Amino acid sequence: MALRYTDAILWNPEMADDALWADLHAEFTEPQLVELGYWAGFTSGGQRWIHTLHTRQGELAAYIEDRRGAKKRAS
Repeated sequence: MALRYTDAILWNPEMADDALWADLHAEFTEPQLVELGYWAGFTSGGQRWIHTLHTRQGELAAYIEDRRGAKKRAS
């Protein structure tokens, strides 16, 4: 059920019909649904942004750390 909700958030909002909401509310509290929805959107958005940089997960963090090290060495 949580995966159906995530699919609706990421791929097809029309999937979030009354039946899905009824199922979700039977299993999760409102704050849990907000957290799940937020996390799905945050994670998906972050991955899409990383793709615009033509990089992969972890490479950006390594680059930032290398830059920090270079700045410390230069000062």
